[in-house]
Amino acid sequence: MANAADVAANKMARQEFSKRNLDTTRADIRVTHGVCYVRGAVGTIKGGPSDVRAEVETIAKVLRTRQGIKDVVLDCTYRT
Repeated sequence: MANAADVAANKMARQEFSKRNLDTTRADIRVTHGVCYVRGAVGTIKGGPSDVRAEVETIAKVLRTRQGIKDVVLDCTYRT
């Protein structure tokens, strides 16, 4: 059974990506034991940021400051 804190952190991580107009349909965003894993391909939605890599790294910094997330592992490719 999933840990309730991980479920809440997972929802928060997905919200951060959607707030910044990033396409995560080809990405797997998952929080396990307080570590957020981003795998797959992250792209931009029309009107989104031009530098996807910088935006994802900014999201990682923000998530590290949030309660329930200890670390963020970025194992993804960036599409423009």
